[in-house]
Amino acid sequence: MSKIIAVNSGSSTLKWKLYDLPDETVVAKGMVDRLGLSDSVFEVKYNGEKFSETGDIPDHITAVNKMLKKLIEMNIISDYKEITGVGHRVVAGGSIFKDSTVVTPEVIEQIKKLAEFAPLHNPGQAAGMEAFEKILPDVPQVAVFDTSFHQSMDPVNYLYSIPYEYYEKYGVRKFGAHGTSHRYVSGAAAKFLGKPLEDLKIISLHLGSGASIDAIDGGKSVDTSMGFTPLAGITMSTRSGDIDPSLMAYLMQKLKLTDPQDMIDILNEKSGLLGISGVSPDMRDLIATKEDNKRSKLAIDIFVNRIVKYVGSYMALLGGADVLIFTAGMGFANPWIRQIISEKFAYMGIKIDKDANENGKGLRKISTDDSSVTVLAIPTDEELMIVRDVVRLTK
Repeated sequence: MSKIIAVNSGSSTLKWKLYDLPDETVVAKGMVDRLGLSDSVFEVKYNGEKFSETGDIPDHITAVNKMLKKLIEMNIISDYKEITGVGHRVVAGGSIFKDSTVVTPEVIEQIKKLAEFAPLHNPGQAAGMEAFEKILPDVPQVAVFDTSFHQSMDPVNYLYSIPYEYYEKYGVRKFGAHGTSHRYVSGAAAKFLGKPLEDLKIISLHLGSGASIDAIDGGKSVDTSMGFTPLAGITMSTRSGDIDPSLMAYLMQKLKLTDPQDMIDILNEKSGLLGISGVSPDMRDLIATKEDNKRSKLAIDIFVNRIVKYVGSYMALLGGADVLIFTAGMGFANPWIRQIISEKFAYMGIKIDKDANENGKGLRKISTDDSSVTVLAIPTDEELMIVRDVVRLTK
């Protein structure tokens, strides 16, 4: 059996899963936290056991070296030759990468240049590729972009109503995110329903700490809620979602801020569910306190309201939908959220099967047989999608 590593590396983290092929099972997984900082945390989970230690891991090369050596020490692999591919999640592919791609030195340089679109992510992801290239030079690597799935959007949906020359000169447009997740769950939905993906109109709700909604027609992204950056769209755990741009200038005056990045940080890190509730960015905490705390309830109501607006607009854009998908942390694991969102579309014939919604496990239909739209709960698996892209592009 060959093995492929799916990697998500950032500036201060490196998360990974090791898959056995061809059966696509997870053999082991782990992470490095506080990478490049003092007291880095190194973890490996294998066969029901967890290895963890703390120590300084100064860079990505050290992290990858340590991870690979631990795989041999724990008898997870016997030789590096068992590893036949490495796949990397990359946040921003800009307009350059319309599909996943085999990593070359030129690709790494392009990913670094695209860091202006994702400064917190792309540099670390490029560093991860360089680390694997140095340690496993003969193992092919593949970059899988969050944005590539949305490259199928038409200009009418990805362009902003600002001077066109800004798009021509600076590449300013909607890029979206979570593309790998939306691509995975839409394919999983078609397989589950036994229907060609090309025949389905799907609205996918990736509701996690970061959240986005995608309109998918025939397996292609038509429009998506996130924009030039993942800050746009619906209300999220700590992100504001859509706001009037003039509000930034107004608040910067009031808060006496001179650096626009300080305002962006507030919108990214102190807003959303956390900012509205003043309680927590975690939906579970808000649900637990909604009866006694008006702001917790308000945060939930706003979250649901923004989702309903996007789903409704995408229903119109697609000319109706065949499938509504709930995925990611809140979307897949929270039946109450699924219920209250779906109830907003009862007027158009969407009906939820209470027992299937609350008590079922795994990928399943949670709508009734006579529902006008099939509603599915699907656990996303971005790492598996990365592994499949490695196989597809390196065979």
